[in-house]
Amino acid sequence: MKGQFAGRMATMQRSFIREILKVAQDPHVISFAGGLPNPDYFPVEPLRAAADKVLAQKGANALQYAPTLGNAELRQFIADRYKTTCGLDVPADDILITNGSQQGLELVAKILIDPGDHVILESPSYLGGIQACSLFQPRFVTVPLLADGPDTAVLAQHAVHPQAKLFYALPNFQNPTGITYSASKREEVAAILHENELFFIEDDPYRELRFMGEDLPPITVYGRTRAFLLGSFSKIVAPGFRMGWIVAQPELMDKLIIAKQASDLHSNYVSQLIIAQYLQDNDLDAHIATIREVYGRQRALMVAMIEELFPANVQYTLPEGGMFLWLTLPEGMSAMQLFETAVKRNVVFVPGDPFHVDGTGRNTLRLNFSNTDAAEIETGMTRLAEVLRESLKRNP
Repeated sequence: MKGQFAGRMATMQRSFIREILKVAQDPHVISFAGGLPNPDYFPVEPLRAAADKVLAQKGANALQYAPTLGNAELRQFIADRYKTTCGLDVPADDILITNGSQQGLELVAKILIDPGDHVILESPSYLGGIQACSLFQPRFVTVPLLADGPDTAVLAQHAVHPQAKLFYALPNFQNPTGITYSASKREEVAAILHENELFFIEDDPYRELRFMGEDLPPITVYGRTRAFLLGSFSKIVAPGFRMGWIVAQPELMDKLIIAKQASDLHSNYVSQLIIAQYLQDNDLDAHIATIREVYGRQRALMVAMIEELFPANVQYTLPEGGMFLWLTLPEGMSAMQLFETAVKRNVVFVPGDPFHVDGTGRNTLRLNFSNTDAAEIETGMTRLAEVLRESLKRNP
């Protein structure tokens, strides 16, 4: 029949988180929902100065079409930073600039996934990754997340399946749980991927936001042959630029370039030049140190509020960095119903359902601690605690 949409759209839905953010626009609502950096610490004036310098010095050249890979100076900065911060040695030509790491996810999914391929996910997993892969009609299989990373016995079972294609993971301060893989788990995962020749999408936008504990390298340091490492300036500079990147070997990069050219030719070049100028003129490490200190304080306050006010049978993670922590409510309790009640009290969060592909997680929820100040955390968590206790009284 003429006029029908492609079959792949039949199961696609809008992002639940994006829909919640519409509610959060109300100034009376305290939002722990969106994965938003704190705008109070965006480097507005340094970026303004960088933009002025780019347009003054480069003029029309800054406004022209550009190479697909992206600005050479920006890619070299990323390559050098991997070398100095985690010992990962990659040439700049193995880096592709993307429109946020979300486009990176979509490009990798586009070049890898055929309908019916098995895509292995953490459970729970990042909603944006699920959406990016879903468009290409895979079969999702899941690996439970433990306190120190994935259940590697389950990962190994999935990896041997003949239709297993890739493993998608966020090893550092995972979205949504805040969990970080231990050093031993990283080595185990790398060995399983290598033994079974699986592709690996390592989504790593939060690595530099560690505010306690020991720095750990990306899993990609154990082998890059079939790995795609994704990063972003959204969490360490500003998300409005929509500027991310993919690190991949030349044979993988060739396919990514083809997909990128079919998508948009190249990422916003003016934004690349502005970020490159900002990085040249400013101390990124000092800026990140400020963000870490702030997020660490906000996380500590949120955890303290949970320990003081929440029912004892509510479990929670203790992230060492990133932007999120994860709550597990008593068995049988619905986070979606709790959300509906919480909205009426002008506080919102993300129920755990959208982060699961197997119908589980109905009693889980994600809280964001990065985008609220101390007063909002205290007020919002007090409201949420009241809603929780009332719900438990109704459904003991």
